[in-house]
Amino acid sequence: MKFRFFASIFVATTLGAFFVPQHFHAQGNSQRIEIVAKRFEFTPNDITLKRGTPVVLVLTSKDVPHGLKFKRLNLSIKVKKGATSEVAFIPTEVGDFVGQCAVFCGSGHGSMKMTLHVTE
Repeated sequence: MKFRFFASIFVATTLGAFFVPQHFHAQGNSQRIEIVAKRFEFTPNDITLKRGTPVVLVLTSKDVPHGLKFKRLNLSIKVKKGATSEVAFIPTEVGDFVGQCAVFCGSGHGSMKMTLHVTE
């Protein structure tokens, strides 16, 4: 009886390791990039990444709710006033990707943009 119990624990643990989503493994060796959002800018607003290198974008809002959306990368993050949110991803495509604020934040909202440059 004890053998079956320990065998089932071993099997469950072993199988569980194979089904952990990749982004959890990627976060340990990820490049963390901190971005500050405030009306009507992102700082920094121009970032260069390497294709295939895991990245965690850390977005902090200083004044009102903001968001950051890269439509072509299918990447979106929102953050409340005074808070921080994170999103992990692995860039798979080389190019320049323009992101913009995803939460209306006032009259300059449309000009609140940033660029990710993904290189080989």
